[in-house]
Amino acid sequence: QVQLVESGGGLVQPGGSLRLSCAASGIIFSFYTMGWYRQAPGKQRELVAVFNNAGGTNYAESVKGRFTISRDNDKNTVYLQMNSLKPEDTAVYYCNARAVIRTTFYNYWGQGAQVTVSS
Repeated sequence: QVQLVESGGGLVQPGGSLRLSCAASGIIFSFYTMGWYRQAPGKQRELVAVFNNAGGTNYAESVKGRFTISRDNDKNTVYLQMNSLKPEDTAVYYCNARAVIRTTFYNYWGQGAQVTVSS
C-alpha cells in the first residue's frame, strides 16, 4: 500500500519559516519524481516545486528564491523548506509522487498539510 505522509504544517507569522516533510512508503522512492503542490481556498491546485527529469528542480515563480525542495532517498523523504512566508502562501500543501514504469503511469498524493501565514 502506497502512503505519502506530510508533516510540518502549521501557523506562522509573515516572514517566518516552515519545513514540510513527506515520508513515502510502498514505492521504490528513487524511481519517482517527487513534488509539492498547494491549493488555496477557492483556487485550483498549483505546482510549488518539483524535481524534473533532468535531475534539476522547477519552482513556481511566486516561490522562487524563498522555497527549496530537497529529497533524501535513504529516508524515502522529500522536504520543502519555506522561508520568508507571505499570507498568500496560505494553502493546503500536497506531496506528489509520480513515475512511468514499464509504460504504466503511477501518480500518488498525500493527504495534505495546512500552512497558514497570518499575524
